[in-house]
Amino acid sequence: MKPFRFKQFTISQDRCAMKIGTDGVLLGAWSPIDVSVNSILDIGTGTGVIALMAAQRSNAEIIDALEIDAEAYEQAVDNFEASPWGDRLFCYHASFQEFFEEIEDQYDLLISNPPFYAGDYKTSDTQRDLARFQDALPFEHLFIGASRLLSDHGKLAIILPFKEEEKVIEIGKQVKLFPQKVTRVKGNTTSEVKRSMMLFGFHQTQYEIDELVIENERHQYTNAYIDLTKDFYLKM
Repeated sequence: MKPFRFKQFTISQDRCAMKIGTDGVLLGAWSPIDVSVNSILDIGTGTGVIALMAAQRSNAEIIDALEIDAEAYEQAVDNFEASPWGDRLFCYHASFQEFFEEIEDQYDLLISNPPFYAGDYKTSDTQRDLARFQDALPFEHLFIGASRLLSDHGKLAIILPFKEEEKVIEIGKQVKLFPQKVTRVKGNTTSEVKRSMMLFGFHQTQYEIDELVIENERHQYTNAYIDLTKDFYLKM
């Protein structure tokens, strides 16, 4: 499998169950990173793409990543070392539960493109199942860990199926993490909302909800999508 080339870095993904996809790139481009963000953790990094996008977008001194699958972990490490930001990127080989129970560090931003599929059906590919299914990282665990790892003004950015939005807001409330911003994603103007990108923090506020449409028609991308991803995709 050929590496996936972005404008400033390249991703090898032959050893990763979950390949580069729109969700990860969208979240990596959308997650708010300003000058106050000095430490970032990418939870379930896979190929490492979100952590690499964060490195390109910021001057954060600490950009850590976490990956439970051994093959994906090794590939993420290789992708980090091959990038221009290898000195700021570090990957841990552990589950998120292990990590947040043992690590005392705090982060200004947590980013996660978590597994989406509840365990109703499985395939014969254990590695791919681990990357895709919620039982590897239930939302409850994600929020409990986030509440421990975030700095006082820290934020958690996630992407998930739109149908999970209300459930996740309720889970967040249990650990005093509240929505700060929600962007709902549609494939085109006539399709249903497919994904929600959500930002959570400890401050309870009236939050903004907006919408992102990816295409006007097949391969005709909207200006909003181009503006969001043009610093990364070669052909934008």
